[in-house]
Amino acid sequence: MKQGKRPNRRQKEELEARNFNPANWLVERDSTTELVLIHRFSGNTKTIKKGA
Repeated sequence: MKQGKRPNRRQKEELEARNFNPANWLVERDSTTELVLIHRFSGNTKTIKKGA
């Protein structure tokens, strides 16, 4: 598993639009179709489809 990085401004706006707290999530991968996140404390991963 890759290390996550802090979300940038656009990614934070995407997270807030889906009711995620950006302070609790790290970005593992950001492609044109999806955003893969890792929770800071639990290590759980979530995938968000973009444009939906």
